[in-house]
Amino acid sequence: MTTTLPTKNAPEHLPAPFLTTVMQVEPQWIDYNGHLNMAYYNVLFDRGIDQMWLELGIGPDYMKERNASTFTAEAHVRYLREIHLGDPVLVAVYILEADEKRIHTFEELRHATDGWISATSENITLHVDMNIRKTAPFPPDIAARIRAVQQAHGAVPRPEGIGRRITMPAKK
Repeated sequence: MTTTLPTKNAPEHLPAPFLTTVMQVEPQWIDYNGHLNMAYYNVLFDRGIDQMWLELGIGPDYMKERNASTFTAEAHVRYLREIHLGDPVLVAVYILEADEKRIHTFEELRHATDGWISATSENITLHVDMNIRKTAPFPPDIAARIRAVQQAHGAVPRPEGIGRRITMPAKK
């Protein structure tokens, strides 16, 4: 299931955080433990970020028209609570930081009706010139949209879990 939203080309249409449409867990995504397989959390996060990219004007049309795209450079996923078949979910996306070539995002996979957080994903995304397949600055119009959303997202409380690293708990 891929859901697309119309591009509004105006950051003021994006809430802080950006909330995706409601998505459904697909039966083939359930593993032998009876819950969402870890790989499909990333599918849901990816679908969520794709919705936001459409709103920012950096979706598939951007690739076709400007021959530029985004690549994920780094991701850190935390699994906090199981998702099961039939659970409606949505993704909340925060733009934490951005520069001329990168966007730092934090995403929460939430149960769409009960609101609890199932997983988080913190990511660094690169802007890529597809002619040479190397990083390149965002065009000025796109950079301005990203900055506007980053500013709006900076005005809301930062979610718990940003900047976490993988480590074993200290022994007592």
